Amino acid sequence: MCLGVPARIISVEGEMATVSVGGVEYSASLRLLPDAAVNDFVIIHAGFAIEKVDPEEALETIRLIHEIENGSSENKG
Repeated sequence: MCLGVPARIISVEGEMATVSVGGVEYSASLRLLPDAAVNDFVIIHAGFAIEKVDPEEALETIRLIHEIENGSSENKG
């Protein structure tokens, strides 16, 4: 299974961006999203930014991922 992860673009150089996912920086291609810019949230899949995401939606998704990683209080039983 593949998973697209929301990331914030922190810098752009040509067709490549440095993105932050959970505080870790990665390189991602912007070939599919040439209009993406610094501070945009994008979905990263297989090293490519494939879709821009609303910042509120991205932050909520990130929050939910952290909740799953850490185990939500509802699942502690």
